[in-house]
Amino acid sequence: MTVAVPPPDIVGSLAGRIAEGAARHDRAGTFPHDSIAALREAGLLALTVPRRLGGGGAGLARAAEIVRTLGSGDPATALVLAMQYTQHSLIHRSDAPWPRDLADRVGLAAVARGALINALRVEPELGTPSRGGLPATLARRDGEGWRVTGRKIYATGAPGLAYGLVFVRTDEAVPRTGNVLVPFDAPGLRIVETWDHLGLRASGSHDVILDDVPIPGDHAVDLRSLEGWKRPDPWQQAWSCALIAALYDGVARAAQGWFIDFLRARRPGGLGAPLASLPRFHDAVGENERLLHVNARLVAGLAADVDGGRPPPPRESGFVKLTVTENAIAVVQGAAELCGNAALSRTNSLERHLRDVLCARIHWPQADAVRAAAGKIALGA
Repeated sequence: MTVAVPPPDIVGSLAGRIAEGAARHDRAGTFPHDSIAALREAGLLALTVPRRLGGGGAGLARAAEIVRTLGSGDPATALVLAMQYTQHSLIHRSDAPWPRDLADRVGLAAVARGALINALRVEPELGTPSRGGLPATLARRDGEGWRVTGRKIYATGAPGLAYGLVFVRTDEAVPRTGNVLVPFDAPGLRIVETWDHLGLRASGSHDVILDDVPIPGDHAVDLRSLEGWKRPDPWQQAWSCALIAALYDGVARAAQGWFIDFLRARRPGGLGAPLASLPRFHDAVGENERLLHVNARLVAGLAADVDGGRPPPPRESGFVKLTVTENAIAVVQGAAELCGNAALSRTNSLERHLRDVLCARIHWPQADAVRAAAGKIALGA
């Protein structure tokens, strides 16, 4: 069995379906199991699994298009999907440190049952390891295997995950750090439902507790010296940045659609015509269109380079993520400012789009890190 890559019209229809539940899951803060099931049924969860395993074998350009489209319907669902695509794009590379048979098993699980995987990196004390420091989560030797103990926070998609790629340090005399693959049905693993945020409320980004969780020896898939993590991987940076950018661009496109509909329908008594007839709204809508078209060009350019085997330096992928997400925020904020009270009413989806799009600033690489890294290179520091 091979997963077919769905055509754009099918993906657009699916975005409409999951959009129907987006407000409900946002209001309740519930994980969208129904939307994930719809993605599974459509074969989308195995889109970036290699064809030799029965997956879709899609590249970054197609993955970004799908994440953007689904992000316009339900960004929480699309975020889980973006993480799935990123992980499978990495673990099946010929130069990946994973044991091939283990990577293949994870890929086959995505094809057969839509098994989800995501990285679990952030901790209460450490924050994000991308800013330096040793994780508190400990992997200690246990015969041929390992035992893992720690707490991870902001584990996106936790209620639906089959696997967590957990960032740990070892108990060796000279500690190594890196990733161990932990099945979510392993004894000693539990989810604590802590996620109660302003935006992306349905993403299920809860805490995950690991209490002496046993894993086989080959599940320590990428342990390195501390020096080995100092240089970011251009492939990982490009996939992550492009998909995060595409996701929030999708949110901005949904907001622009709502804004246009509002301007066409709103007819103030003193005007006697729709707001859409006023030049200042022509200018506002046009500015949003400019930003969205720039976004499309930037993501498409980055994806084309990656699919052509030429991932750019990590700082350039960071530029794309930062520029696209700031443009997306500008689109939604601009619409909200012009719509007045209607924009902040919880009966209107623009209010949710505004909360969701602001989450773009939280994802790594964050604005200050992008600028600082580029500045150091430019200055030779």
